[in-house]
Amino acid sequence: MEKEGLDCSQAGADRKSWSRVGPVWAASALASILLVGVTGPARAQDTACLASKPVFSSPVRLEGIGSKLRRQEPVRILAIGSSSTEGIGASSPAYSYPAQLQADLMQSWKGNIAVDNAGKGGETISETVGRLEAALRERRPDLVIWQVGTNDAVKGGDEARFSSLLRQGIDAAQALGVEVVLVDQQYYPAIKDLDHYERFVGLVGATGAAEHVPVFSRYKLMKAWGERSPDVLSTMLSSDGFHMGDRGYDCLAQLIADGLHYPTAVSEVMPNVTVTAAQR
Repeated sequence: MEKEGLDCSQAGADRKSWSRVGPVWAASALASILLVGVTGPARAQDTACLASKPVFSSPVRLEGIGSKLRRQEPVRILAIGSSSTEGIGASSPAYSYPAQLQADLMQSWKGNIAVDNAGKGGETISETVGRLEAALRERRPDLVIWQVGTNDAVKGGDEARFSSLLRQGIDAAQALGVEVVLVDQQYYPAIKDLDHYERFVGLVGATGAAEHVPVFSRYKLMKAWGERSPDVLSTMLSSDGFHMGDRGYDCLAQLIADGLHYPTAVSEVMPNVTVTAAQR
């Protein structure tokens, strides 16, 4: 079911309820709190997420958003993509990554932040790019976070056409002065043709580099979870073993939010934003 335009403001309100994320994560989080104390940010409660290294291909520069925040103007972010954006695998819309990202950014940026969830499960890039172009005209977001490529890789799409459509969407946003961040494909244990799948992952990275667009490598992140421990990866996934679950979406949102306020991003133009040692 399509949930395009879902308002994340209410959905993010109760995003940290442990009762929804299962005993494995709750036990891990409790153990971590005993070590680090209860006063730190939520991300310190999950050691697997805390151990993840930054996975942006290049620094994210958001001077325009920083200027709007200094003027206390609202900031609108469009999160577009397929089921991973819609939140399939989460226990409720409150635990989709866009809802959790909005909560993280409202806390760190101290501003009026709206993250619009324009995820639609099952889409390939040929369907998403049309919705992206329409949303750019109608909503005029300040930033687009485009999760892309999983269904194209799984369904065996044409690689040249995929790259062309990805450039088309990026160019449409940049022509309007809208910043773009890409989120590449997910990793999951049952990938059938790894070489084919990783070629599509590489296409997202190569196109991002050519278009000077930062890429958040979800693929590297999730593959690293599996390499660290199959149990870590399984607790990040939903019961279908494919989509992320609440814990995975939470970690994804936290790491994206961290990348969106490196010293080269919003904090560079907002002196009141504190950059912690973990973010340097």
